[in-house]
Amino acid sequence: MSDSYSLPLSPEGRANLVPPPPWHYVGDFVVVDYWADPAAVAAVLPPGIEPLTEDAGRAAVIFADWQSCTTDQNELIDPARSQYKEAFIVVNGTLDGEAVTTCPYIWVDRDFALMRGWIQGFPKKLGSVWMTRAFGLGALADPAIAAGSTFGCTMAANDRRLIEATVKLTGASGGGPFHNAPPLVNRRHFPRLAAGQHQNPAVHELVRALSRDRSISAIWEGDATLNFGAAPNEEHTSLAPVKLGKGYRFTFAYTVDDLETIADLRSGE
Repeated sequence: MSDSYSLPLSPEGRANLVPPPPWHYVGDFVVVDYWADPAAVAAVLPPGIEPLTEDAGRAAVIFADWQSCTTDQNELIDPARSQYKEAFIVVNGTLDGEAVTTCPYIWVDRDFALMRGWIQGFPKKLGSVWMTRAFGLGALADPAIAAGSTFGCTMAANDRRLIEATVKLTGASGGGPFHNAPPLVNRRHFPRLAAGQHQNPAVHELVRALSRDRSISAIWEGDATLNFGAAPNEEHTSLAPVKLGKGYRFTFAYTVDDLETIADLRSGE
């Protein structure tokens, strides 16, 4: 089947929406740690992940302005194929006694990133994501990575503003974001269309995200704001903040070419 990896399965593989891994990423991040209603967090945990018994309701909102490529880097000279932005919510739980995070909701602004997320187990939907940028010049239009600078982030989908966040930096962070730090475990799901099989998915499994060659900039932290907006086809407002933690700004890079399957949820194995 030539070099095809993802749909469309073309003769030469160049028409694939997602090329074969490894996939290399770098991005600017804004993260807000917060707490949601513990019952709402428990309701979105995949099978096998248990609610926290202490400090319940921990969650985070993450905004990322990404650039990605395959190993030959050809996407970098064709930036429409490499750049995208996304916003997502993660919540905390435990898996076999280990602290983990899981992502119940995520929005992204490009189709290749949406499909690549589905392959990895992220439940991505399309949205419009915007983030304040920094260029290192210190001009009025260029907030510095320094105390006093404020970074804003917004995410909208289907003409409705769903998440707004700001972080006003106060200084370098000693430990960085806490609520999204544990390993990431998601549900990877692909349904069937055949009559009588709609509730018997072709793929329904618990997977752990894996990455390598990770690097990170200095992390800055500060005071955060976070607001959720409602929409008729969204349920994220159940995870709206009841208490805020700190906000963070940093740059992060890594490579993905693997995934650990923890359990086949169709059979309970």
